[in-house]
Amino acid sequence: MNAQNKTKDMNHAGEPLLRMAKRDGVSLKKKIFIRAAAILLALIIDALFIVMVTDLNPIKIYGTMFIANFGNKLKIMWMIRDLVTLLIVGVALAPAFKMRFWNVGGEGQILMGGLATAFCMIKFGNSMPSWLLIIVMLVTSVLCGALWAFIPAFFKAKWGTNETLFTLMMNYAATSIVACATNIFRGDAPMFTIINMGSKAGWFPMIFGARYTINVIVVVIFTILMYIYLKYTKHGYEIAVVGESENTARYAGIDVKKVMMRTMAISGAICGLSGMLIVAGKDQIISTGSADGRGFTAIIVAWLAKFNTFYMALISLLLVFLQRGADEIASAYGLNDYAADIISGVILFCILGSEFFINYKLIFRGGKAND
Repeated sequence: MNAQNKTKDMNHAGEPLLRMAKRDGVSLKKKIFIRAAAILLALIIDALFIVMVTDLNPIKIYGTMFIANFGNKLKIMWMIRDLVTLLIVGVALAPAFKMRFWNVGGEGQILMGGLATAFCMIKFGNSMPSWLLIIVMLVTSVLCGALWAFIPAFFKAKWGTNETLFTLMMNYAATSIVACATNIFRGDAPMFTIINMGSKAGWFPMIFGARYTINVIVVVIFTILMYIYLKYTKHGYEIAVVGESENTARYAGIDVKKVMMRTMAISGAICGLSGMLIVAGKDQIISTGSADGRGFTAIIVAWLAKFNTFYMALISLLLVFLQRGADEIASAYGLNDYAADIISGVILFCILGSEFFINYKLIFRGGKAND
């Protein structure tokens, strides 16, 4: 028996104490369990943080977060408004990231679409009927967003430039252009205010008591269409193949450069559309902060949902719930924004961390995989 143990110890002597291996596949039931465990862990960590740092009741804090989103009809409507605003950007980025084109330029593409919308509202607001103005706004915002995304795709396809750096720099360029344009728009006024406040030209009409109802309708439609596009169309198949391996795609006769530029144009076009929804359906103003970080947050949405647009809706709901809840906590209990953000950040961190245990398993020396 001792000889067998010695032989076993010698066989494992060169092994590391702990290693990880990629899972072949995880059942839906196990995925749900891992994510639920991550959320439970996050709530426990947050409870400890709340008690030690703020000396408040964690249950009351969590209740405040819930009330901030579902406390009454108005809060629910605002939550839905913020949800669809984030979701449409996630839908826009999904095809590019599925193709493994690292489009971190969503911010700039949103801003360019929003700027095109604002320009049309100011320039043609008094000379076009509302229906025609909205069509012009739609076309120009989509084209501007598509162009802003097509430029880095063209350089990547032709000269192999780094798309991450290129799209990131395009964000700074778009921010500068919007800052310059708003200064021109305001003229001699001390600040740039709500566009067409008196005439409301270019504003989306009120439906069911809200101006952003059209936003909800448009986002629901695009969520369904993008799901169908990526899963059931030839273009969606080409995007998936290019994302897996460009060499395999070329061997299969797919024009990788064409797919790259086309996909980025589509991604940018929808980002440009989201800029229109923000300006015409939500804020009625354009500024350098109109995108509000959604171009980056939507990357998390797309990756966590594995580019499934229906899952993106759930992830967007979670992120909006956390953000609105953090804001309400800071307001209700007099906490600074950092403390409130830590509470929501811990939950998000644990959810992101759970993806590791879904994709990988831990194997201890001489043992089996730790599932």
